[in-house]
Formats: sequence, structure tokens, C-alpha cells
Amino acid sequence: MKFAVLGGTGLIGSQIVEALTAAGHKALPHARSTGVDLLTGAGLAPALVGADAVIDATQSPTADAASADFFRAATGNLITAAEHAGVRHAVLVSIVGVDQVPDLGYYRAKVVQEELYKTGPVPFSIVRATQFFEYLAEMISWTSDQNAVRLPPTLLQPVAAADAARAVADIAAGAPLHGIRDVAGPDVIALDDIGRVTLAARGDNRTVSTDDMAGPFAVAPDHALTAQDGALIGPTRYGDWLTA
Repeated sequence: MKFAVLGGTGLIGSQIVEALTAAGHKALPHARSTGVDLLTGAGLAPALVGADAVIDATQSPTADAASADFFRAATGNLITAAEHAGVRHAVLVSIVGVDQVPDLGYYRAKVVQEELYKTGPVPFSIVRATQFFEYLAEMISWTSDQNAVRLPPTLLQPVAAADAARAVADIAAGAPLHGIRDVAGPDVIALDDIGRVTLAARGDNRTVSTDDMAGPFAVAPDHALTAQDGALIGPTRYGDWLTA
């Protein structure tokens, strides 16, 4: 099969390309750096020629209220181009819990994006992934200083990006779900405990303090950011990934 992967040069997009290629498919990465601009539509038509499926792994350049406008324009252009190109399957990479945490602007924007796929003309699958291992250190830094780290006890079920990419690739190669599938790691861990494990593995002696109000994920209800029943579970554990 031939796949067009939008956002194909990013963390998850590049690994989706690798997973599809390893499975014997032809997967082409597309991004602004390769001449495809979703906001203007430039380069989209030739990028989708002959594609059996398109995978949308794009991210908004901002996480504020403007991200909804970005997704409306970019996703609208992509779906329209995919329909015109005769693409038979459109796959969106989304986030577990986007419809459970309305206080997060980026999550509200992803809900907007999901709705465009659900109501669009191209058969679709939405793959919601939990937080990637690769982003956890950045998340910890949001409420850190030189002496201490403050984190909420919010429950997460993080996943290795490579495991999530393989799940996306498998779904993209199959029949459209016309629905949503969650992808997550094997363990549910509180964010403050993730901080302690991460710092210990890196030899960082700072203290992690539990703070119910620290950072954006403090507003998430219990289990809002963990996978639903029927989720695809990646094999890699966070502790093993940290020490690999």
C-alpha cells in the first residue's frame, strides 16, 4: 500500500513512516520542509497522488486558542484534497482524553479536529495515544526550578512513541474503523511518581513535591488521561525505556 504521512518528519510521524516501511509499504513523509503546507494547501494534491491512505500526524504550532483555527484550516484542506485524490482511508493521530479535559485549550482544538474527520467524506480512523515517553521530561520541566519539582498526582498511561507508531501503522493498513481506538503503555502511573522515577534515573537529586494545582494536567479528572477498554497496549515500560 502507499501512504502519505502528514507531519511525517516529526517525532511520531517519522516513526509511523519507519513502521510502515518495515512492514513493506511505501510511506512518504510530508511537511512544510518537504513542500507541503496544510494551511495554504500548497503541495497537497501531488503529495496524495496514488495514496491508498493518508495519516495526519500534524501538530499545531501553538497550544493556545489559535490552535483550533489552525486545525480547522489545515484539516479541512487535507480532507478535501484526500477526497479529490480518491484516498480510501484517513487516519488521525489524536490524544487520549481530549474530550474529557475541556479546560485545556489544545485538547478542545483536537476535539474540533476529530469532528472534521468524523463528519468528513473520507472513511476514517481516529487513533488516540496517551502521552509519549519522549515528552515526559518536558512536562516535568513546566513546574520545575533549580531546587524542586512540583507535580500533580494525575494518572497517566504513557506510551513509547515507537509503540504508538506501530499501532497507528497497523490501523492505517487495515479497514477504516469509523471510530476511535486508544493506544497506551502498559502501566498507569501518577505524574508525580513519573517525576520521581525520571529524576532518579537521571541522577537528579531534586525533590518532587505533590501539588494538586501544578501544571496544566492538574485539571484532568481521574482516569481522563488513561486508556479506555479495548485499547491497544504497547509492550515498552517507562522504567525500561529510561534505562535503555
